[in-house]
Amino acid sequence: MELKFQENFLWGAATSGPQTEGRFKKQHNNVFDYDFDNYQERFWGAIGPDTASNFFNDFREDIKLMKAAGLKSIRTSIQWSRLIDDLEKNTLNEKAVDFYNAIINEFIAQGIRPMINLNHFDLPVELLHRYGGWESRHVVDLYAGFAAKCFAEFSDRVIDWFTFNEPMVVVECGYLLGFHYPDIVDGKKAVQVAYHLQLASALAIEQYRKINQNPEGRIGIILNLTPAYPATEKIEDLKAAEMADLWQNRLFLDASVTGEFPEELVKILSKENVLWSAESADIKCIKENKIDLLGVNYYHPSRLQEPEYSSDSLAQDWRPDKYYAPYNKRGVRMNADKGWEIHPQTIYEIAKRIQEDYGNIPWFISENGMGVENEERFKNEEGQIQDDYRITFTIEHLYWLHKAIQEGSNCFGYHVWTPIDCWSWRNSYKNRYGLISLNVHTQVKTLKKSAYWYKNLTDSSLLQVPNSILEKYDEVLKN
Repeated sequence: MELKFQENFLWGAATSGPQTEGRFKKQHNNVFDYDFDNYQERFWGAIGPDTASNFFNDFREDIKLMKAAGLKSIRTSIQWSRLIDDLEKNTLNEKAVDFYNAIINEFIAQGIRPMINLNHFDLPVELLHRYGGWESRHVVDLYAGFAAKCFAEFSDRVIDWFTFNEPMVVVECGYLLGFHYPDIVDGKKAVQVAYHLQLASALAIEQYRKINQNPEGRIGIILNLTPAYPATEKIEDLKAAEMADLWQNRLFLDASVTGEFPEELVKILSKENVLWSAESADIKCIKENKIDLLGVNYYHPSRLQEPEYSSDSLAQDWRPDKYYAPYNKRGVRMNADKGWEIHPQTIYEIAKRIQEDYGNIPWFISENGMGVENEERFKNEEGQIQDDYRITFTIEHLYWLHKAIQEGSNCFGYHVWTPIDCWSWRNSYKNRYGLISLNVHTQVKTLKKSAYWYKNLTDSSLLQVPNSILEKYDEVLKN
């Protein structure tokens, strides 16, 4: 079967500054730079962000490769730790301004639309050590000042802006789960950080409305949405899934799109005495500065059941997962290398939810991809990685996305993660996601089979769906 996407559908890929640029000539360390300098043993293969994929030096050649892979747009980010010299006064580093201008201009010259994100987990570590990072209201204001500098310098050419990528990852990985520096496990602090990130997003949007130089310009946020499926229809499992949805999805989604936090979640946090500290002017700012568009990162759903112990028995140390526990459903498809379920039809459910519950706001898939270890094993005799698994993964997700669009979902684009194999925090290069392979030691970059396939797709906007996939999902739709 051949599925046609709209002519102006925005095909692209997503990456970030800290995962590609390397630390060349940066003014400040971000939290991951500091983490690697002090705790290299935490990083897979003891490989840190020093060089990454050398985008700082190779960006012109890299952008040519991205064009060869059929990319019509790229979402990347500006590093706060590179752009700003004096973090308190928000004074610009002119060489960094020149660097980002050169990148933006090169994308445009090669026919690729730059979409710019302002924060991809990479807080300057000085602001963490000096003030407590996102626990601090002062840091929120400093971020808004940084955002204003970006809009003043680059909004004449950049149409699409985003305040944050996956703020819930900052909250959970840095303040609940111990996966990212500062490795704090404190529920009350996590709640305050979540609130401050949403406030920072609203303050940045407020600055954008004042400074934006492009009449076509728009600003949004990138959220990782993980729909929650209950293990059974028992009321306890349904409540577990509902709480996970409130915390993991609706906290930032509701506040960003509607300007208000979910009432049910606010009641729970108040009851538990962990609700954020807020000023009335800030709540008003969140209400008045809603997003224009939404980016959705989707990789896998959550499957949840009631926790082993009641939430009341765990009240002394508040954590959201005291209301729910993971459920390992048998028979689901898994990406064994990453440990994530592969469930393409969830992308349809996300699309319908945005359509029906969030005013059908303009949105796009801002990340979707498959991380695989040791892809060298899939090289053919010519040295090209034959990543058919990635092609199949993408076809399946696009099949369900197309179905939602046909039913009226206001989705305008799809971005794979990622254009070139990138450095990925403490996982480093363990899992590769790129359309373009990277030799970490030589910095040689080569198009994979999926890059040629993606170019054929993006040039035509025609998705060829094999009968094997059609037959599988025809059965799903019947049931």
